[in-house]
Order: sequence, then structure tokens, then C-alpha cells
Amino acid sequence: MTESLHPPGETPPVEGSTSDAHPPQPDGVIWEHPRVWLSLIVIGCLLVAGFFVVRILGP
Repeated sequence: MTESLHPPGETPPVEGSTSDAHPPQPDGVIWEHPRVWLSLIVIGCLLVAGFFVVRILGP
């Protein structure tokens, strides 16, 4: 049996949703959080800056 044509602007029926095809990933992995990366970058910058401050002010 053929399907009937749908008027313009009307969405034909579908079999499923795209959200069903891609289940959400579980949260809680430490590397997925941007604050962890930001804190590692800031700590690294402070260590490098501290090295040069010690070199300038040192004996």
C-alpha cells in the first residue's frame, strides 16, 4: 500500500528520534570538566613564573 502525500509544511510520521540513536554519556569523568584543565594550566603558569621570579631575585 502506498503512503499518502502530506501537505507542504506538515511533517510526515517518523519511526524514531535522533536522541534514541545517541544515548547520553555518563558524567563524572574528571577530564571532561573544563575547570580541571583550567586549574592545571594556571598551576603550570604559576610554576613557570615562580621559576623566573626566583632567578631574578635569587643570589
